[in-house]
Amino acid sequence: MQTAEEFSKIISLHFSPEVVRKPMMYNLAKKFDLTFNILKAKISPREEGHMILELSGDLEDYKKGVSYLQEHGISIRDVAQSMTRDESLCTHCGVCTALCFNRALRLDKATRKILFDEDKCTACSNCTRICPVGAMQVESNGDF
Repeated sequence: MQTAEEFSKIISLHFSPEVVRKPMMYNLAKKFDLTFNILKAKISPREEGHMILELSGDLEDYKKGVSYLQEHGISIRDVAQSMTRDESLCTHCGVCTALCFNRALRLDKATRKILFDEDKCTACSNCTRICPVGAMQVESNGDF
């Protein structure tokens, strides 16, 4: 007997005010037998929502669940598994700290250097889009 292919991926969800009040995560679990671990969320009624979660389950169920979310107007983006910083490129300008909501990138007031705490990083990759010298680098989850 062949077992279902287990799959897990970290994804970023962005949803409109119309979707915020719908039980989307409940439906992923109930309709598609998927488990999820919410890593970060900012969701307010009648406002946009953003969530980073690890979604796990059978690969086919995962694909169906992601399609379900997209059909309901939720945009989905892969999230990196890990982030690294190339110290030789970093100029410690501090631009990255503005988009690092978990404070994984922060200014050390004593040294005026940017510190990177990998344990606080959710690998949202916001820093890679804003870093003017490309010092932050992503290791991707890969596609399903």
